[in-house]
Amino acid sequence: MSYQSPISPGISFYEATHGERPEYGRLGGPATADVVIVGGGFTGLQAAYHLAASGKDVVLIEGARFGDGASGRNGGQLGTGQRAWPDELEDDFGKAASHQLFAVAERAKAHLLDFAARHDIDADFRPGQISAAHKAGYVKDYREHVSRMAGEYGYEHLSFLDRDALASKLGSTRYFGGCHDAGTGHINPLKYVVGLAKAAAKAGARLHEKTRARAIDSSGGKVTVKTDHGDIVAGQALIACNAFIEGLEPVTSAHVMPIRSFIGATVPLGHNSPVIPGGESVDDSRFVVRYFRKSADGRLLFGGREAYTSDNPTDISSHIRRQITEIYPDLDDVEITHAWGGSVGVTLSRRPFVREVMKNVTSIGGFSGHGVMLSNYCGKLYADHVNGGSEDLEAMRGLKVGPFPGGDRFRKPLLFLALTWYSLRDRF
Repeated sequence: MSYQSPISPGISFYEATHGERPEYGRLGGPATADVVIVGGGFTGLQAAYHLAASGKDVVLIEGARFGDGASGRNGGQLGTGQRAWPDELEDDFGKAASHQLFAVAERAKAHLLDFAARHDIDADFRPGQISAAHKAGYVKDYREHVSRMAGEYGYEHLSFLDRDALASKLGSTRYFGGCHDAGTGHINPLKYVVGLAKAAAKAGARLHEKTRARAIDSSGGKVTVKTDHGDIVAGQALIACNAFIEGLEPVTSAHVMPIRSFIGATVPLGHNSPVIPGGESVDDSRFVVRYFRKSADGRLLFGGREAYTSDNPTDISSHIRRQITEIYPDLDDVEITHAWGGSVGVTLSRRPFVREVMKNVTSIGGFSGHGVMLSNYCGKLYADHVNGGSEDLEAMRGLKVGPFPGGDRFRKPLLFLALTWYSLRDRF
């Protein structure tokens, strides 16, 4: 029998265990600034910090509270490189561009960790990540990936895991092989967001929660962001709304669409649990990727179910439990204390969307599940761009993200059909 725990749908483990978060008041009336930022996740807050620290007058508005979006509710895994492996990027952009993009991602990883250290953000960082093949036919690709990353990209933190070695590291025989990455790790994302907002406010950025942008206009050399609490007029603007863009700016909305991803947290498994004894984070080779790790207090945090609408399912925990049990049969009766969902911004090519969408207005988002380190770094790169230029941001801008087909009427139904087809491929 599976244990059904009374949980609070939508309340994440991170939020439930964090305690009180600092509050930042609503916009109090019309405002002017050098730069206005719409969106208070990793990207927007990093941009606000670095712009304010450089002397720019910055106003940032967030429709909810900092951490209520994907930045504070995600799986916490950093990863290595871009979302696609370098050989795929080589096929699309050539070797030189692929090497440049990998170097950008490595700088993103270093930036996230260095920023946390400089600002005393204790985000429960733990090293190590395991990538696992859910089909035997994929194991060869993982072996070759480890070799290519060391030989061609100088990344020597990867090691290949055969089936037995992987089973020892996971505490599960469900997978066929994979690789271990000692050069990355995972964090508590909400702790990072809270610390980042504190740093941005201390640097002088004017931060406002519960202030939703209603419209953006660029004319006469100025950008105006309209809110219910007053208009903000600035020389430049950053749209950092990611999945929450619909109805605000049409170009971004055509290129970045929301899907729902869901996570469950168990009770602490105990020091003697065979589940991931080394404490690494894990991702697998499914298109609808399953990602899991242990929290600082030993809970299994397991994500994997997706929904291609904006609605929350009525029962998150039972679906997550079935996926946990596929990998860890002995956990079929483990108590799930928290289950929650979040909207993830995805693009058609699964590459970040970085573009000037109108005069003096840049939009950044669509990290497609690979945003913890890249979104933080892109916020910093936007500040560099405002202050004189950024080669790394230009590299991200060159990723050629196309719009979703179907126009306003058919875009969502077509996305639903396409992603459902890909998810069915995971089963065969």
